[in-house]
Amino acid sequence: MARVGRGGPGAGGAGVFRLLGPAFVAAVAYVDPGNVAANVTAGARYGYLLLWVLVAGSAMAVLVQYLTARLGLVTGRSLAELMGQRYRRWPRRAAWLQAEIVAVATDLAEVIGGAIALQLLFGVPLPLGGMIVGLASMGLLAVQTRRGQRAFEGVIVTLLAVLAVGFLAGLFVAPIDAGDLASGLVPRFAGPDTVLLAASMLGATVMPHAIYAHSALARDRHVPRGALRDAGRDRRLAQLLRATRWDVLVALLVAGTVNVAMLVLAAASLPGQPGTDTIEGAHAVIAQALGAGIGTAFAVGLLASGLASTAVGAYAGGSIAGGLLHVRVPLVVRRAVTIVPAVVVLAVGIDPTWALVLSQVVLSLGIPFALVPLLRLVAARDLMGAWRVTGWLLAAAWVVVALVVALNVALVVLTVAG
Repeated sequence: MARVGRGGPGAGGAGVFRLLGPAFVAAVAYVDPGNVAANVTAGARYGYLLLWVLVAGSAMAVLVQYLTARLGLVTGRSLAELMGQRYRRWPRRAAWLQAEIVAVATDLAEVIGGAIALQLLFGVPLPLGGMIVGLASMGLLAVQTRRGQRAFEGVIVTLLAVLAVGFLAGLFVAPIDAGDLASGLVPRFAGPDTVLLAASMLGATVMPHAIYAHSALARDRHVPRGALRDAGRDRRLAQLLRATRWDVLVALLVAGTVNVAMLVLAAASLPGQPGTDTIEGAHAVIAQALGAGIGTAFAVGLLASGLASTAVGAYAGGSIAGGLLHVRVPLVVRRAVTIVPAVVVLAVGIDPTWALVLSQVVLSLGIPFALVPLLRLVAARDLMGAWRVTGWLLAAAWVVVALVVALNVALVVLTVAG
């Protein structure tokens, strides 16, 4: 753990740099294979039309992730722990059940994405690839258990760098139309299918499990004994929160750039090409249009995305179960519960790309169940004291909730009507 105080964030840029990390781990959730499926599908079908969804979702994510990290730092407890302490038995179990459904949807995207990448790179059958990704995620989590938080962050950030290079490489050779790019920043839809895709992209951008995980990540890195209680607590908290703002901003700028790159690459290279409504088809067309090297970089980025995001998802799942159920679930059991559905989907032959897109819709529906408790907690005077969130920051956060709920309502209505 970086020392806060002399030589800490108040000492200048070097001090702030030493405190970065938790947000980069959480940011992996924003560039998982579900993002790849949703963004590539949106770009291939509708060009730059839904680019504004990514930009708006990334801005929302910065606000949300800062608030959840702030909750963990000020209270020394995770969001799930605080919900578990304040909810009665049945509301607490209901919250865990919906969070578990979200966790299954999260792993569905991450395991399937990693399996597709292994098939593209090495010809591994999809069900076997899913199991390999699940086992690899357990190995990554063992790093956190045995080597500590900093080592885990180092591994995940390395994978984040690999996937960023993999997904950004194509932009250097793809023909991008600046006018079309600018038009994509104007909010609009083009029928029910674009609303479904927008919900999918939002669910892949503001991730429920990342909301839970970041409070635990920030707490585990900076407040290992559960609270900052000494005489310098307020000064240290101010320094940590200042560093956290930079951590979140830089990490999600990276994630947002990667997401935009996926959609732009698809919009520039894939429209009108047959078979681009699947990741495999998109990879084949990208490799044909932009070269085998770019195709390989795309597949490597997808693999790094699957491995990193499934490890972070499992970390979040353990935090959620421990906080809401007050039990410690063994890692093997935890991974089996969420990985088995993904392997079944791969084994029965369901279109993996469409399964990825639908999984992100489930995540979008789960966002309010994490956001509403978060906002109520960060605004609670008895819990946060002088560090509670008020004014424009809280108002902006409630606007985010309202927008997410409105999009979800539109999604359900259009789906039923269709």
